[in-house]
Amino acid sequence: MNAPLSSQQHDSLSRAERQSQVVAALTAVLPAHALLWNSEDTTPYECDGLTAYRQRPLVVALPETYAEVQAVLLACHALDVPVVARGAGTGLSGGAMPHKLGVTLSLAKFNKILKLDPISRTAVVQGGVRNLAISEAAAPHGLYYAPDPSSQIACTIGGNVAENSGGVHCLKYGLTVHNVLKVRGFTIEGEEVEFGGDALDAAGFDLLSIVIGSEGMLAVTTEVTVKLMPKPQLARCIMASFDDLRKAGDAVAAVIAAGIIPAGLEMMDKPMTAAVEAFVHAGYDLSAAAILLCESDGTPEEVEEEIGRMNAVLSLHGATAIAVSQNEAERLRFWSGRKNAFPASGRISPDYMCMDSTIPRKRLADILLAIGEMEKKYGLRCANVFHAGDGNLHPLIMFDANDADQLHRCELFGAEILETSVAMGGTITGEHGVGVEKLNSMCVQFSAQENEQMFGVKRAFDSKGLLNPGKVIPTLNRCADYGKMLVRDGQITHPDLPRF
Repeated sequence: MNAPLSSQQHDSLSRAERQSQVVAALTAVLPAHALLWNSEDTTPYECDGLTAYRQRPLVVALPETYAEVQAVLLACHALDVPVVARGAGTGLSGGAMPHKLGVTLSLAKFNKILKLDPISRTAVVQGGVRNLAISEAAAPHGLYYAPDPSSQIACTIGGNVAENSGGVHCLKYGLTVHNVLKVRGFTIEGEEVEFGGDALDAAGFDLLSIVIGSEGMLAVTTEVTVKLMPKPQLARCIMASFDDLRKAGDAVAAVIAAGIIPAGLEMMDKPMTAAVEAFVHAGYDLSAAAILLCESDGTPEEVEEEIGRMNAVLSLHGATAIAVSQNEAERLRFWSGRKNAFPASGRISPDYMCMDSTIPRKRLADILLAIGEMEKKYGLRCANVFHAGDGNLHPLIMFDANDADQLHRCELFGAEILETSVAMGGTITGEHGVGVEKLNSMCVQFSAQENEQMFGVKRAFDSKGLLNPGKVIPTLNRCADYGKMLVRDGQITHPDLPRF
């Protein structure tokens, strides 16, 4: 193993020299086909789903065994080389964007379901297993994995653990953190670690809840034990139209206030319904200012009773039209538009930036109206889709990344949405993570002392700061550059944002 370099030696090495050194170290522990470093081979790894920001890695490693993962981490730690773990690259906050002098560690080849136990209702899967593949494997046993992000056909369980992913049914069934029992992996020092356990509770500190949502900063996930749920006997979906955004937002709050916890409660505004209807022909009401999708599942008797109660609440709060799915095909058609919101938006704009913040449910209409004013301010279109039941927003700001001015206005637009969410009592992220996208906004939500507490956790796992560095937690200097959020007469004033 090559000896670690001093900081002065690091600074004196060119990128080519550093690459040569890393390739030599990793060639000793990986087969030739598992190592990429030529630009044409590493370019596909230069970004995740946040395509506005790109960086080619020094080297891409594609290990096939746990021993190879461990060896890569040991080699990188000895050389003080940053490591960015990557799953399917479907993340939307730049969490898997490479480090220019680092190794991208792909877990794509760890795609095996190791054990599925229908008695205990658990499955042990490798980190590269697709989210939907778990439910497909469990289906013959009448079981499924509940978290269902829109990217579930492609996203991996390791990435879901990193971001604490949710989905349209997270209101009733919870996020990744509520559906995982155990995570196994390695620290940057190559130490094998295990968080949680096979039982419902594990002894000692609840480190499982720290690693889930840690965005690849604490450990590299190789294995996950997930909970499986019995498939409901029946599911039916209400599609309700509203002629006013405030009525739709108030209806969401009213459903929850009535003591109803739908399996899913989603909201789309008029621009979004227009985009998805042209794409999948879901039968959406194009004249509505907003539509709600409210799903009930359970026994036939439970579903009939809950559908009736939701119908009554929605009607009372101004629904102009209500349709209830009469069969499974119609239910899936109602959901097809919501599930395809992102690709539908890609058809009508060269690029889009999907924001992700959370607000109190009672402020849904307020944030939508505020976003409408921001569209005028920044001269960019925005279509909105919401996990309305838990107040998780996904505004999609449309722009052309080839136009530097449009990109800059998009950044300002996104930052104002996040800061407005905080001002309304919310948070800057719900399920997509911070990555590089929301680093500046972390300065708004958290104080320097709070960010330092987070750095303390990071240092406990990774004293050199080599795992996914420069993301999630902003430095004091960065926050000083960004400045404080200023709210004057209801208007948020932005300093010029430092570029990523």
